[in-house]
Amino acid sequence: MPSVQDWINNPLGVVDGIFAQNNSSPEWERKVVEYFKEKLKVNDAQSWVPSLNDVPLHYLKPNSLVKFRCVIQDMFDPEFFMGVYETVDPSTNSKVLRCGKYKDVTDCGQVDFNSRNAVTSERQTFYCVPIPGESQWVKENYACSSQARVVPSTSYTPNRHKRSYEEDDEMDTQPQQENKSNSVGLQNVDSHRNVDSKRLETEAPSQNTSPSHCSSNLDLNFPLPGERGPACLVKVYEEWDGFKLNDMLEVFGILSVDPALSLIADDKEASSLLDPTESMETVEEQRAHSPPASLVPRIHMLYAQPLQHNNPLLPSAVSEDKGAFLSGVLSELTSVRAELLTYLTHIFLGDSLAAEYLILHLISSVYARRDVLPLGKFTLNVSGCPHSSPYTDQLYQIIQQLVPSSYRICMSLQNMNNQRMVPRKDYTANRLVSGTLQLASNTSLFLDETQLEQGQLDTTGVRNITALGNLISWQKVDYDFNYHQMEFPCNINVLIASEGRSLLPSDCQVHLRPALSPPNLEEYLKTVQQAQAPSQLNKYRVYLTVARSLDYNISDQITKAVEEDFVEMRKDDPQSVSAEDLHRMLIVARLLSLSYGQTSLSRENWIKAKQMEMMRISRTQQQKCVNGNEP
Repeated sequence: MPSVQDWINNPLGVVDGIFAQNNSSPEWERKVVEYFKEKLKVNDAQSWVPSLNDVPLHYLKPNSLVKFRCVIQDMFDPEFFMGVYETVDPSTNSKVLRCGKYKDVTDCGQVDFNSRNAVTSERQTFYCVPIPGESQWVKENYACSSQARVVPSTSYTPNRHKRSYEEDDEMDTQPQQENKSNSVGLQNVDSHRNVDSKRLETEAPSQNTSPSHCSSNLDLNFPLPGERGPACLVKVYEEWDGFKLNDMLEVFGILSVDPALSLIADDKEASSLLDPTESMETVEEQRAHSPPASLVPRIHMLYAQPLQHNNPLLPSAVSEDKGAFLSGVLSELTSVRAELLTYLTHIFLGDSLAAEYLILHLISSVYARRDVLPLGKFTLNVSGCPHSSPYTDQLYQIIQQLVPSSYRICMSLQNMNNQRMVPRKDYTANRLVSGTLQLASNTSLFLDETQLEQGQLDTTGVRNITALGNLISWQKVDYDFNYHQMEFPCNINVLIASEGRSLLPSDCQVHLRPALSPPNLEEYLKTVQQAQAPSQLNKYRVYLTVARSLDYNISDQITKAVEEDFVEMRKDDPQSVSAEDLHRMLIVARLLSLSYGQTSLSRENWIKAKQMEMMRISRTQQQKCVNGNEP
């Protein structure tokens, strides 16, 4: 069988070998997938595979095995390709049966299109982008854990990285012109090179531009402005119905960046411009679905690992050390929680109650849905944030250092009226145009209301505020399909920082009550941050991810005790505690238990949850009395 290097550097050789041995049996396709799955399970074999997230495209060998940590941003229509084809040697007329799977173009010989042995197959294409808002510490840790050995690819010209992607693409296609007749596309729709477009880049364009640009110009369609990294067309061959839009995946597959793809697409665009009846696709659709391979590489999926989280400090799902690792973390959970509480109390200027609630918020997650109600969400509104200082900037940076993925929306009037938050369908280009609310599961969304000012919200602003409200209340985003809206469920942790009570709904409001008043707030917060060693931050990061993933239950005995408590609390004043208050207390008690690494509710944690809620409500009511005009 192939050596370690062969299955990474030459996976198509492995595929062709298995096909040659088993092409008369339909089992050969299953054997290919099983072969690579087994290889990737061995020890730390996944770390040997180069990642498109870490390694520049020009350092990767074409047709080698790569991986890509991503979300599914869009799903294109299925396409047909030559799964099995026959080539003819013109000199001897001998015929050879070849495998067309995991390829975009034929690699040798003259194809016999009339062969009875040819097999037409179907595959799906996903448009995948790097995980939106992924923290820098996540990227760095993934890159440091990689054991892949890469050198600049000999398939590309030297000093490639010194030129732009557009120049690279033009350089790549020129030497291919004379060999154009020897390359045959294996699919009915391949790719396109738009040399006129000045928007081809690896950075997301600003979303302050008009959203109508998407039909006339090509961009990488990242959900968040300013994002960097490659987008990829992922070709899926099996069980594509098991994937959903916005799924977070690590894809293992064969890299395809053949410049011939661009030439084939150029021919298609030219012919469709001369005679539109020759193509079912518009030019805009060809540009969106078949971008240059040097800009949007193709990955032919062999295996995809669903990601429950993108925290690189935890072992992967297939790791043999996972059980031992989690046991060690659980034994230290209480002590790490105490250290994190101290850190966040300093950040909240001595307010330990706000720090407690922030921990509960950071480990919250939607664990089930009952009808339309998402269970487990815990949107937190931290009010009392100073407006005149950069406090919210610093607070977001601190949260960014703790969670794997996050994004901050400054709710200024200009932002609300200009930002495209809700994804929408562009029927001309036949693609989903992304918006800032197209986020991966468990992303932390920080809404900064301290930036609000007086003014009029236009239609876009009202739509954005409505979308944020629906996200908070129902954990769903209604994508705009022009003629109708389509609900997409999500699991986003929303934290709202505001001066007074937020204009948006929340599950819990805690008003800041600082015990400290440092003369230079910005300097104080920076000092607190810098006092945390990298190893200590890593403990917090592991703690938050593990606590969020724990299961939870309530015993019948505790359930009965809670019911009796509720009756007792309402005995003197039935209006003092509502069913909604009880529901919130149960949520706080659940998260409090998980924050201590306890998977069932104890009497002690129930009492502490009640005390926290009473303190929080008392503080909020006092603030209402002080302000007078607050709702």
